[in-house]
Amino acid sequence: MTGMPTLADLVWARGYTDPAWARRHTTSGRELVPSRSVWRGPGTASALPIAPPGALDGLTFTGPHGQPLTLPELLAAAETDALLVMHRGTVVHEQYLHGYEPHVPHFNASAAKSYLGLVAAVLAHEGQLDRGAQVAKYVPELAGTAFGDAQVDHLLHMGTRMSYAGRPYDKALEAQRYFAVLAPQLRPYGYTGPATIREHLATARATGDPGAEFRYENGNVEALAEVLRRITGTTTSALLSEMIWSRIGAEEDAYYLLDADGTEAACGGFSATTRDLARFGEMIRCGGAIGDRQVVPEPVASTIASGVPDGYSRRVRFPAAPPEAPATLSYHDLWWIPNDPYGSFMASGIHGQRLFISPALDLVIVHYASQIVSPAVPQVPLVKAFLGIGAHLCA
Repeated sequence: MTGMPTLADLVWARGYTDPAWARRHTTSGRELVPSRSVWRGPGTASALPIAPPGALDGLTFTGPHGQPLTLPELLAAAETDALLVMHRGTVVHEQYLHGYEPHVPHFNASAAKSYLGLVAAVLAHEGQLDRGAQVAKYVPELAGTAFGDAQVDHLLHMGTRMSYAGRPYDKALEAQRYFAVLAPQLRPYGYTGPATIREHLATARATGDPGAEFRYENGNVEALAEVLRRITGTTTSALLSEMIWSRIGAEEDAYYLLDADGTEAACGGFSATTRDLARFGEMIRCGGAIGDRQVVPEPVASTIASGVPDGYSRRVRFPAAPPEAPATLSYHDLWWIPNDPYGSFMASGIHGQRLFISPALDLVIVHYASQIVSPAVPQVPLVKAFLGIGAHLCA
């Protein structure tokens, strides 16, 4: 959107700037709207070896204004709820703040996009999903929409351009409208818009050719999730449980938030504990395996950062970055790639949620937060901090 929002649009701009709203929703999602469990499976939880405390003592980091910060100061600036650092398969630091507890699932926000991207990549590797197929082949109801006329691979790389219901596209406002689809309590008085995710997707019309450029938009992931449901004949929750969660030795069920149709909010409605997300990340770091058990095909797990197709190798800008920030990241199968020397990649959510995996540094970091999103609150350079932690641990 260009210029000031209209008075009618102002209601959609609230939410991200309210710290109480952020923390309430990141830790209590299933108390607010319906949810569906992602079953951990029948087995016992896998062990997480724990090193003696003190591995990160004395480290300093760079703050949002370039100032030096201690670890406690960094975590305070990032509104951190939990930080777990694994190095070479051992937990070297685990910390919980603001009353958040290890057994409580925490909202992952858009980090959930990457988990669905991994599931899609596995199904494509196994021949069940055709990346080059038009989405409407799998979901005929989306024919004529921006997503139905795109290819599956366009969804996996945020390669569509669209507007919803004829509105000028504005990323932040459309994110708020998407949340209103899920949660009636977030709808303004007199709301008459879509009441389900499928209704929301049906209003999207293309404003440019798919694959021409990167545009970060939730609808790509929701359309992809519907494709995977049609292919497998099961829910997103059951699919993630069957393919991933029940096979990593998770301690707790995860869960997805649901819309009025009972459809999972695949683009960001996922919650899991810190330790279980660390188990998931460690499995990926180890080439898709846990011990001698292969959970994800090795060619899929090992090429998240290196398998970016030529057409998608262009650099992109992080969603929360200011417009003048340089485009330094890549994006592949819904994972962010920092293009550092260590082959790192990450899942990232709006309030500071990160699953950071760095194969060359033997590093997995889970960071949960309730960061305020506002131009008045500079974002903490978490990736730089994570790389500093990895370099310190490898020294």
